[in-house]
Amino acid sequence: MTSLTGAGEQRGAEVVDEHGRTASATDGDERVSPSEQTTIQIPAQHAAGNGQQRPPLAEALRVAGAWSSAHGPIVQKVAIGVAVCLVGVAGFAGLRKIADAPADPGAQGTSVQTPSAEKSTPDEAAEGVRRAAAGQAVLQKMADAIEEERKASFLDTIDPKAGDFDTQARTIYSNLGKLPLTTFQLRYVGDDPGALTPDRRSELGGSESWLAQVEVSWQLTGFDTKPARETLPVTFVTRDGTTYAASFSDRFVAGQRRPIWAMGGIEVAKGERSLVISLDSQADADDYAAVTDRAVESVTEVWGKNWKQKAVVYLPAKQSEMESVLGAQPGTYTQIAAVTMAELDTPQVGAPLRIVANPKLFEELGKQGRRIVLTHETTHVASVATASPVPLWLAEGFADYVAFDAVSVQDESAAKELFKAVRAGKVPKALPSPEAFAASSTELPLAYESGWLACRLISEREGQSKLVKFYRAVHASKSPTGLADAFRTVLGTTEQEFTADWQKYLKRLAGV
Repeated sequence: MTSLTGAGEQRGAEVVDEHGRTASATDGDERVSPSEQTTIQIPAQHAAGNGQQRPPLAEALRVAGAWSSAHGPIVQKVAIGVAVCLVGVAGFAGLRKIADAPADPGAQGTSVQTPSAEKSTPDEAAEGVRRAAAGQAVLQKMADAIEEERKASFLDTIDPKAGDFDTQARTIYSNLGKLPLTTFQLRYVGDDPGALTPDRRSELGGSESWLAQVEVSWQLTGFDTKPARETLPVTFVTRDGTTYAASFSDRFVAGQRRPIWAMGGIEVAKGERSLVISLDSQADADDYAAVTDRAVESVTEVWGKNWKQKAVVYLPAKQSEMESVLGAQPGTYTQIAAVTMAELDTPQVGAPLRIVANPKLFEELGKQGRRIVLTHETTHVASVATASPVPLWLAEGFADYVAFDAVSVQDESAAKELFKAVRAGKVPKALPSPEAFAASSTELPLAYESGWLACRLISEREGQSKLVKFYRAVHASKSPTGLADAFRTVLGTTEQEFTADWQKYLKRLAGV
């Protein structure tokens, strides 16, 4: 999966129109391309401290699904929570890798522009400037109307002949009114005059119509330090001398994220430390907010108070909506309960982070299971795992450590596969590598369990505060030797020595 940069050029990319049809852009077409996401801002190609990259999400998903099916149904709620938590972790790990990867391996560039002078005549360039001015004027009226709560003015910008879009626009206006917005902005980025098919232009009518890429940014009061940012395809049409917006969904680029507030009516629940935005009218958003509040408290008890101490949760009504929010292909998240994403077009510290739930799996977890998952994902939010150089064994092991500290789970349940391997004489020779988290690896369950117990060993031997200090040191390091440096300066050991101690620890826990 890739996230949307909102600026970029892609040739030959698959696009999806508002009716769900797909088409391939011609080699001569210029399209905006998604190039990064996570969390999952959903950032791109987040590397471990040693420079190795995260495993592809598709692989992580396959292994996670195989692990779940191999273990069969689990009756106890806590055990279910553990199982799905691990599945969710796999989704996060893969997301950090693909969030920044272009949807098209050949996609290049980081800006979206009107046709360049090298490819356009002076008249064509002038026409591009004229369209941009007309489109931006419409967008500014929209943004002003939302900020000033003038519904009639907002609806005046909508094409009077676009019946379906008028309904969607009314829902969007209502949704944005429910959100605690600090800012909301729309910016015309660029257009492709040949993007709309002749049939679509004929359907729109008017004297002129075109498809533009528009950067939309919004900031949630009290939750975001920077605005969330995505790019939407906006169709404009001019009739009787007036330009209107006629669609927010013509020809999405494959992998392009969609704002949750543009996908249907939402319900919003605000907890003391949480904000839940739900597309599922059947879900008890207030209950989810309460569970998230507890997750925030649990994370703060371990991580400390020097973070926002707040979390935003998205609750889609169905998996396909989750995948649209994340910019993923259909069926990508069948085995994933929740994912943490960065809702920004460039990976950076301070990007707004969202926990996105898979509704069916999340509901099946039960209260305890949901608390485990939300605590794990909230740990990623607090530690800014979407923009961190920490190795996967530390990022995922620490998140599991915090989650299992909040909801006690028996070692035999949480480290079942690892103990089985140790008792069979297959003690891990090293801390899990990034490759161990790949879906093609049969060692994925061992990787998560190994990371968790490595973090727990540090806590038991040095104290929880030292574990947190160790994580922070690796996270903050700008050096390629950051992990080794932290082992030496924080723990007073080396990775080799620690690994030997960890191997003995595993044997003792497994009763070998």
